[in-house]
Amino acid sequence: MPAPGENLRINGDRLWDSLMDMAKIGPGVAGGNNRQTLTDADGEGRALFKQWCDDAGCTMGVDTMGNMFARREGTDPDALPVYVGSHLDTQPTGGKYDGVLGVLGGLEVIRSLNDMGIKTKHPIVVTNWTNEEGTRFAPAMLASGVFAGVHTQDWAEDRTDAQGKRFGDELDRIGWRGDEPVGARKMHAFFELHIEQGPILEAEGKDIGVVTHGQGLAWIQVTITGKDAHTGSTPMPMRKNAGLGMARILEKVDEIAWSHKPHAVGAAGHIDVYPNSRNVIPGKVVFTVDFRSPDLAVIQDMEKRLHEEGQKIAADMGLTIEFEKVGGFDPVAFDDDCVSAIRGAAERLGYSHMNIISGAGHDACWINQVAPTAMVMCPCVDGLSHNEAEEISKEWATAGADVLLHAVVETAEIVS
Repeated sequence: MPAPGENLRINGDRLWDSLMDMAKIGPGVAGGNNRQTLTDADGEGRALFKQWCDDAGCTMGVDTMGNMFARREGTDPDALPVYVGSHLDTQPTGGKYDGVLGVLGGLEVIRSLNDMGIKTKHPIVVTNWTNEEGTRFAPAMLASGVFAGVHTQDWAEDRTDAQGKRFGDELDRIGWRGDEPVGARKMHAFFELHIEQGPILEAEGKDIGVVTHGQGLAWIQVTITGKDAHTGSTPMPMRKNAGLGMARILEKVDEIAWSHKPHAVGAAGHIDVYPNSRNVIPGKVVFTVDFRSPDLAVIQDMEKRLHEEGQKIAADMGLTIEFEKVGGFDPVAFDDDCVSAIRGAAERLGYSHMNIISGAGHDACWINQVAPTAMVMCPCVDGLSHNEAEEISKEWATAGADVLLHAVVETAEIVS
């Protein structure tokens, strides 16, 4: 299929204005956003997105998980659509671009094609996936996971938030449950534009990240049990310090991740210490180790070594230890043709680029199981994300959306 000409570009000012307008909905307390899934703010953001899609001449479909699909018709009614999109929901202290850039970048693709009077053989559909963040209803990428058959819809609808509210009930409450069966849509391809959420592109001075793989992950919850005791009156040889056991295991976690450099990572972000009192030696700790790598064999090796090293440390210290795998998914290799379309677009447009592995999970990671999929990334300042100080430049956003436009149009096939 012929590649679009290099003069084909999106309207960067309009894209930026749309990002700023959406950011007014569900504002945070420090310049970012708190537009968590299935809140009133999420409903308001969805309504604005639908209005923009209506204005662009799209027809809107919504499935029973609340996923939104704005369709621009193609010239061939039998051709499968090219899908593009991401998510509008945010973290409680989220930024203005995580996810939103991919949805509004997709909308800008349609607006720009309308401006230029360009028709495509395949329809183009802009998607807003429900509950990508997973911050209110775990796990992340929930609705795209149902779409891809990873989760059952009944299970997903029964997820509850910290107040015990059900996902399904909250979806009904905000009025965004559609009537389409989830996963019934078939895709010619799916493209997702996203900020990097890491520091590599900015550090390397690259405009575009061509995402070839997504890291897999394993979450292992570790429970160490010792004995609560007074910190002042318990002799050192008689202590069973669960906190010290955790510290030694976390040193091993770091060592294990380093042994698989440069792409493997590992740390513990969730830690509970009991009884968490200044003058009591911890009798119990519960923490979750997060291992990630684009290589499944590496993840498996890191898990195995954590079990072996953890058991040895606990035994040497007279502690008991338990392991429970509480989450995970295998690494993702994105579609070669879709990746090539993104790389070719960056080259054709004169943007500096490099191959990159996504360190975070994205809806594209699940959709990759049911359709040819790829991602394009743009830098973010200092690699900061999931933070209200998250920032990108208009130029970065424009470059990413330009590449998205070319990859989507090449795949959807321009009709002369």
